[in-house]
Amino acid sequence: MKRKIISAVVVGLFTANAAFAAGKAPLKSGIEVQHMDKAVRAQDDFYLHTNGAWMKNIQIPADRSSWGTFAVMAEEIQPRLRALIEEAAAKGGSADAKRVGDLFASMMDEARAEQLGITPLAGERARIAALNDKKQLAAQFAQFSRMGVSSPFDVSIHQDNKDSTRYVADLAQSGLSMPDRDYYLKKDDAKLADTLAKFEAHVARMLALAGDKNAAATAKAVVNVETRIAQIQWTKVELRDPVKAYNKYEVAKLNELMPGFDFNTWLDGVHVGGKVKDVIVSQPTYLQALDKVIAEVPLEDWKAYLDYRLLATYSPQLSKAFVDENFAFYGTTLSGATEQRPRWKRAVTLTEGAMGEAVGKLYVAKHFPPEAKARMEVLVKNLLLAFKQSIDTLEWMGPATRKEAHAKLAKFTTKIGYPNKWRDYSALEIKRDDLVGNVMRANQFEHNRNVAKLGKPIDREEWLMPPQQVNAYYNPEMNEIVFPAAILQPPFFDMKADDAVNYGGIGAVIGHEISHGFDDQGSQFDGNGNLRNWWTEEDGKRFKERTAILVKQYGEYEALPGYQVNGELTLGENIGDNSGLAVAYKAYKLSLKGKKAPVIDGFTGEQRFYMGWAQVWRTKYRDAALISRVKTDPHSPGPFRANGTLRNQPGFYDAYSVKEGDKLYLPPKDRAIIW
Repeated sequence: MKRKIISAVVVGLFTANAAFAAGKAPLKSGIEVQHMDKAVRAQDDFYLHTNGAWMKNIQIPADRSSWGTFAVMAEEIQPRLRALIEEAAAKGGSADAKRVGDLFASMMDEARAEQLGITPLAGERARIAALNDKKQLAAQFAQFSRMGVSSPFDVSIHQDNKDSTRYVADLAQSGLSMPDRDYYLKKDDAKLADTLAKFEAHVARMLALAGDKNAAATAKAVVNVETRIAQIQWTKVELRDPVKAYNKYEVAKLNELMPGFDFNTWLDGVHVGGKVKDVIVSQPTYLQALDKVIAEVPLEDWKAYLDYRLLATYSPQLSKAFVDENFAFYGTTLSGATEQRPRWKRAVTLTEGAMGEAVGKLYVAKHFPPEAKARMEVLVKNLLLAFKQSIDTLEWMGPATRKEAHAKLAKFTTKIGYPNKWRDYSALEIKRDDLVGNVMRANQFEHNRNVAKLGKPIDREEWLMPPQQVNAYYNPEMNEIVFPAAILQPPFFDMKADDAVNYGGIGAVIGHEISHGFDDQGSQFDGNGNLRNWWTEEDGKRFKERTAILVKQYGEYEALPGYQVNGELTLGENIGDNSGLAVAYKAYKLSLKGKKAPVIDGFTGEQRFYMGWAQVWRTKYRDAALISRVKTDPHSPGPFRANGTLRNQPGFYDAYSVKEGDKLYLPPKDRAIIW
């Protein structure tokens, strides 16, 4: 019965194979064969076999730090968004259309930004300069939270991980200007040490532009403050532990963590005071150590740090000198790009960042037909059914855990394309001639929108990404998988292509997001979104044994000389890749209903499936960007997402006759088979 249901689902979703069988239409493989390098054996490096010509011939655009499938798709959307924004501005129409148009226009008015220089920040800088007591830092940190400027810790509003029926305020470490604590602390790493020196020089130039006569000395103070913060922060790996990060404190007892800090003033400043009786402190040892750092660092150094954080946040909206200096460090030194993006692209990014769903509403009306959403809904159902079958066949999972896994899977919620309920921006004031003010008010609007959730029922219609974002996500607190409209296009999803490439592309992405509910983090949440251990001790041990294989495998991959992939940091995403692709393959095989897939472009269906997977991850990186990715990103770089995953897939060995001696071969005992 399950097989019949899955087969019917697939016939309803994809018409290409059915049309071919009826002799009505030629099949398109969906494989971009022009990007292949057939001189590279598939069994030795499948990533280059599929993408080698592209890797050789493509040049990373000067305004980009990396270039690949995701970036290309996002880039292609930019002109469409600009056209929609400008059309909305020209036609007037709704209040949101006017806001979108005016916000875009304020960013495009470069002449006014040049005329104003740094004056839009004068009031906030004066507030910082007037600080004369460290007790006032509490109010200033809160002011920064409302303005979207990071300070040593910040507040976020989300579902309580142990009571998913309510919202909670969560305090977490923050406040660094560079990607990770290693950039401040790894003095034995020549590249990171050089970046730190360049950061200090950049801070000095930025402060000099802002009128600081002692900019070099002030910059040293800023670096000292950030280094002290970095020394006490938790690592990226430690931050992945949801149990360790769940520490509930009564509001009245927060000062036990930081006796020298005025938490009542801070809570009132972030508009949380009086709304909650308790909060979650994600890193209590960090706050305890921060209390000492605040006491030991001179007030003038804190003022210098705050001044720079303000400048760094808002410099992209100031005059050209600030824009250029900000880009010189963050765009070039940290990321490797050599040219600033055109102003209209930055204006589009700013507009959709502030009013993402207002822009998204325009996007889906023109670029996302209802039939695309309907077909995607059927595909997701197909993958969920494949996961359901897989749970029943996992030899390492016992009956008690299997029952709980089924219960969680049955409670998955799927969101596709765009929200059922659009966000209300009526409280956001946008002025056509006030760029910095617009960004400040947009940040304040978003802060207020989130804080207003406290004490209210959970909004299960909320999206955490706008429809025009090329991405997807799993939210363990909602137990939901979400696929924005923009990812549903080639090479992930090609309505005109044969089934195989779509299963290897968007099918594997769907499987990836579903499997996050069962990765090393997501598996700690139950079907209601609560942090609860639903595993038997034996099954949990067997699961960790298998995931430990992935930690070891990926930890041996070298992104650049001396820079290994962090197998612990990337574990969750690597589980998602390996599990998602395995289940997508099962779903594809079921879709064939026992028949043999046609050979297209000289490739079998199984081969096209894996090529569909590999072509999704083609990416070129600049060295600086790749170092940052290895240090901070829970996703492995593209080549390892492709090849690293395939080495654990039995179907890949069969499709390409991979055998001992081939470079991608792993002995069966060394493969991580989870799903």
